Amino acid sequence: MKLFAMTVALAKNTKSAVVVSALIGAISAASVAHADLKLNGSGASFPAPIYNKWFKDYSKITDGVRIDYQSKGSGAGIRDFINETVDFAASDAAMKDKEIAEVKRGAILLPMTAGEVVLSYNLDGVETLKLPRDVYPDIFLGKITQWNDPKIVAANPGVKLPDAKITVVVRSDSSGTSYVYTNHLSAISPEFKAAVGAAKSPNWPTTGTLVKAPKNDGVTATIKQTPGAIGYIEYGFAKLTKMPTAILQNQKGKFVAAGGETGAAALATTTFPDANLPGSDVPDLRAWATDPAGEDAYPIASFTWLLVYKDQDDDKAEAMKNLIEYMVTTGQESAESMGYIPLPANVVEKVRNAAKMIK
Repeated sequence: MKLFAMTVALAKNTKSAVVVSALIGAISAASVAHADLKLNGSGASFPAPIYNKWFKDYSKITDGVRIDYQSKGSGAGIRDFINETVDFAASDAAMKDKEIAEVKRGAILLPMTAGEVVLSYNLDGVETLKLPRDVYPDIFLGKITQWNDPKIVAANPGVKLPDAKITVVVRSDSSGTSYVYTNHLSAISPEFKAAVGAAKSPNWPTTGTLVKAPKNDGVTATIKQTPGAIGYIEYGFAKLTKMPTAILQNQKGKFVAAGGETGAAALATTTFPDANLPGSDVPDLRAWATDPAGEDAYPIASFTWLLVYKDQDDDKAEAMKNLIEYMVTTGQESAESMGYIPLPANVVEKVRNAAKMIK
């Protein structure tokens, strides 16, 4: 308003209606542009439920800023980020060094929340299912194909397991959830590492019965519709859809269910690199809990990363920094209720320091 008044005064001094009209029009256009500032993002489906809540809530309390996010999978998000078709992206697989090198405007990778990958299943009448760490890798290798396999039966005394084929449900898209899960399986099973390895788009074995579905919600829906199915999804999706999840054996030999405390115990053993991203002065905040050593740790947990450009337009840079501050403060308050792990205080501080480098 102050600038508007100064403009009118200047125009009066020049006694030019043309000047008045031109200057007021320019200011009005600038105001509209600011009011319609939009940040477009794409990527991981793993954090999509909480990201969509955060973005919606933030837009409500912030005049002039709107955030749109397309849940396309981590691989698609990374491609969009490299191709500069978005203002930010999200990935559960972070980014590889060679991918970071392709980002012309500089990349900043920020762990914004964390979650657990669970094995959800569809077995009528089976409310509790324990899977040893030498069993679930073999299910996904196609070596264990029946629900009443002796190894599964031995781990579940008193549970009536059907004489039925196991249908394994995996992701059809390039997925950070797949990367987190196969990274874990590769850490605990040398055979899985040799046959499949860690990848966003794994080459799954052709043995056994295997079905593919897109994104976390697609895998969740397929498991729900397929008796005898098992698949890997993010804990938040299982919690929101009330899907049963297997109790997994961790490195210490304990059977542990997914949850806020057991997930936090897994991340507690995770250390960040004491270095910068390659060819950059940005701190490297990529860290993995591939096989956590904590006695009460759930075995499959991971951070998920927001990918932002180091060099941005001034308006978008300021909006992005404000959004990140909201995500690591107010946003974290809703994490646990939605099935995510709130960021530890030391990680919040790392994110804040790195976000200051957005220019």
